[in-house]
Amino acid sequence: MKKKIGTLVIGIAIPLLVGGLSALLSGGGMGVFATLEKPPLSPPGWLFPVVWTVLYTLMGIASWLVFSSGADSGQIRDALMVYFYQLVVNFLWPIFFFDFGWYLFSFFWLLLLWVLIVATIRRFYPISAAAAYLLVPYLLWVTFAGYLNLGIWLLN
Repeated sequence: MKKKIGTLVIGIAIPLLVGGLSALLSGGGMGVFATLEKPPLSPPGWLFPVVWTVLYTLMGIASWLVFSSGADSGQIRDALMVYFYQLVVNFLWPIFFFDFGWYLFSFFWLLLLWVLIVATIRRFYPISAAAAYLLVPYLLWVTFAGYLNLGIWLLN
C-alpha cells in the first residue's frame, strides 16, 4: 500500500513540478497577460494557476493509473512516453508565449500539444479508461487556450 501511495505522489508531483518550473521560468506570465488585448470570454488571470493545478493533478493521477495498471509493460512504456512528450511541449509553451512573445508560433505549438494530448488519451484508454477520461478536461482547456492564444495574436 505504501508503494502505491508513493508512486501516486510521484505521479502527481511530476506534472506539478513541470508546470511550476515552467511558470517560474516564464515569470508566471500573468504580468504579461494583464497587458495584452484579450478576446471575449477571457477568464481573469487568477483562474489560470488554479485550473492548471487541478489539471496537472488529474494528469498525475492518470499517469499513475497507467503506470500501476499491470498492463503489458511495453504498452505502458509507449503510453507514458507519449505522455512525457506532451509534458515537454506543455512545459515550453509558456516560455514561447510569455517570455518570447511568439504568439502565432505558440498557437501552432498548442496545436502540437493538442495532438499529443489526443495521442496520450488514445494510448491510455486501452490500459485504463479512467486515466483517459481524466485527461479530457486537459484537452478541453488546451482547446480553450488555443482560442485565447489565437485571439491574443490577432489582437496584439
